[in-house]
Amino acid sequence: MLCIRAALCRKDGEVVRALDPMGTPSKPLHRCSIPVADDPDAVVIPKRTPNAIVKNLSYITVDKRDKDSPPLFGGRQTWKQREESFKLNATMKVHCGFMKNSGADMDAVDVEYIQKCKFVVASGIFDGYDAPHQPSNISLRSQKLFCFLMVVDEVSFDFIEQNVTVKVDSAGGKWVGIWRLVTLHRPPFDEPRRNGKVPKILTHRLFPQAWYSIWIDGKMELMVDPLLILERYLWRGKYTFAVAVHKHHRSIYEEGDAIKRRKRYARPLVDLQMKIYYHEGMEPWDETKRMPSDIPEGAVLIREHTTITDLFSCLWFNEVNLFTPRDQLSFGYVAHRLGDALKFFMFPNCEYNSLFILHRHTREHSSKVEWAKTIDEILKKGLKESRGGLGLWTPYPADLSSVELPAVKRTSQAS
Repeated sequence: MLCIRAALCRKDGEVVRALDPMGTPSKPLHRCSIPVADDPDAVVIPKRTPNAIVKNLSYITVDKRDKDSPPLFGGRQTWKQREESFKLNATMKVHCGFMKNSGADMDAVDVEYIQKCKFVVASGIFDGYDAPHQPSNISLRSQKLFCFLMVVDEVSFDFIEQNVTVKVDSAGGKWVGIWRLVTLHRPPFDEPRRNGKVPKILTHRLFPQAWYSIWIDGKMELMVDPLLILERYLWRGKYTFAVAVHKHHRSIYEEGDAIKRRKRYARPLVDLQMKIYYHEGMEPWDETKRMPSDIPEGAVLIREHTTITDLFSCLWFNEVNLFTPRDQLSFGYVAHRLGDALKFFMFPNCEYNSLFILHRHTREHSSKVEWAKTIDEILKKGLKESRGGLGLWTPYPADLSSVELPAVKRTSQAS
């Protein structure tokens, strides 16, 4: 076995603890050994998973809008279109971001570079919120096989350039260590949190040649060889999507309650999203459900890009685009709507904590809308987003006034 008994094992044997947002050592994370293969060079890459249910998936790319309105990145999806997108067919065409002339543009040199990227480790930094962390324990085979792509906005690129050495290759590509920096121009959303969902959830749209991808949040230092990750979490059990269970929460209503307590988005808008989901049949998690949790640890996503996996990502992004940017809320809802069509591997949280070392953010992030307590406050203070979350302000085709959210039993601290 490799030294993957916690990402606690530095080369010098030092025990490493995660840092909280203020940079002080937190309580030790619950970690356990990951049963990975011993040698990346011995891993046999299997044949691609055939597309079984959805054979052909295409995307709506023109935003239907008024003549004087600019196109929205996520498009103006109607409630009817949303409902139809959950009905599985052999051929499907859905909203999936990247409306024509709506932003998130890459430089031509990066567009050319990613054409070769079939195996991808992707990460992202927006609004100068993090700094790149170099992965450890990466085999020579994985260094040659994988593209390590760090997606940044212009603010973050400037911050990185001022604080670390950015090397430029002969073709004009920009590098920080193993990471190829991919700058997205013209941010599609007002909120940096929403902009960060583009490379995270829509990895297959940003890097369309990718067969496999591993997403890690920008605050993380990867400690396990990516080929071993794919073998452990996808190939061994014949899965196409792997994500860890949340450390504390199982129900989206429990997570929604924690989000409000932590002031991570406006309370009335979180409630509205939860009421819509409850009205549409999303019950609180219990042990009779087929998945071990409705709430993932969304900072690490491991995917084979089959059509059903890509469809899930599209529908997940559409919910994030339509409602709040808190993607853990909508993950379980989309999984609920798709039923058994996509077989997830939700692996133990202690393994998740052993995949990486968690670093501090460069600063504490907050936006004013996250602290809003009432709809009136959002409107009077001009906190309403103009390019995302529009479903929270579009009349819902049913009366939600009598919907009461399920009671939440608080089993853990909000943080």
